[in-house]
Amino acid sequence: MKGWQRVYRDELEYRAEIVKDFLNNHEITAIILPKKDSAYQFGHYEVHVKRDDILRAIKLLEDDIRFD
Repeated sequence: MKGWQRVYRDELEYRAEIVKDFLNNHEITAIILPKKDSAYQFGHYEVHVKRDDILRAIKLLEDDIRFD
C-alpha cells in the first residue's frame, strides 16, 4: 500500500484492534492488514498509518501501549 507504513505487528487480532482504536482516538488514521493464512491460521496482523503520521504514532505507542 503506497503511502502507508506499518507501526505495529502482533499475532493476536484483538491487540491490533486496540492499537488501531487507540491511534484513531488520537486523530491518526490507522488500518489493520491481516497477514494470516486462512487455511492454516498462522501469521499476524499489522497496523498501518499514513507516512505523515508515523513518528507521532510510534511515539504514542511507545509511551502508552503495553501488553505484558
